[in-house]
Amino acid sequence: MQITLIHEDKNLVVVAKPAGIAVHGALRSGGRSGSAKGGTLVDWLRERYPAISAVGDDPNVRPGIVHRLDKNTSGVMVVARNQESFEALKQLFKSRDIEKTYLALVVGTPKKSSGTIDAPIGRLTRNRTKRGTGRGITAARTAVTTYRVLERFDGWSLLRIRPKTGRTHQIRVHLASIGHPIAGDAVYGAGRSTLPGLERQFLHAFSLAFSLPPGRRWHFEAALPDDLDRILRELRRLRRNS
Repeated sequence: MQITLIHEDKNLVVVAKPAGIAVHGALRSGGRSGSAKGGTLVDWLRERYPAISAVGDDPNVRPGIVHRLDKNTSGVMVVARNQESFEALKQLFKSRDIEKTYLALVVGTPKKSSGTIDAPIGRLTRNRTKRGTGRGITAARTAVTTYRVLERFDGWSLLRIRPKTGRTHQIRVHLASIGHPIAGDAVYGAGRSTLPGLERQFLHAFSLAFSLPPGRRWHFEAALPDDLDRILRELRRLRRNS
C-alpha cells in the first residue's frame, strides 16, 4: 500500500494518501469495519499503531479519523493517535480553524481569477448517491469554497481551492455547479471532463495548517503525485508549443 508517512509523534500521524485507496471500509454486521478491496488507510494505521483502535467516536470503523478524502482524491491527511488529540482536532475542524488547500484542474476558465462559491449542498432527490446545489436536493447544509486560478491552458485551468466547510464531495459539487467540473470527474463532470492520460479526478489535497496545542502552528504538505504532475507537464508543453 503506497501510503507515505509525512509526520508522526505521540499525538499525530500525518500521511499522503494516494488515489485508489479508501480511508476506511464499510460497516459490517457486528460493528466492525470491513476492508475495501486492496486495503484501506485504516488497515494501514491499525497495523502500524495498534493503540489507535481505541481512538475516536467510532473506532470500530474509523479509528483516529477526523476528516476524510474521497477514494480517488490524493493528498495530505492528519490522524489522531489518542483521544485527547482526536477531540482537539475534531473541534478545530468543527470551528473551521484548519486551513485546507487543494489543487484542482477544471474544465474551462472561471470568469474571475478568484472567487467564493457559497451554496448549500444536499443529496439529490432523483439520485441519493450524488450531491448537488439549488433545487432538487434534501437535507441541505451550508457549504463555502474559495478558489484562485493559478494557471490557464487551452480548455483547462489549474485552481487553488480552500474549502471553508467540509461537506461530502463539496469541491467537486461546487466547481461543477459553476460550470467548471474537475477534470476526470466521472460523477459530476457530465461527460465534459475527459482528458487523455487522466484516469481519475484531478483533485489533490496539497496542504493542511492548524494550531495544536494553542501557540504551535503546524503546516504539512503532500507533493502532487506523478499521475497529476504528468498531466500538468503535458499541458504546459502544449501551451508552449501553441
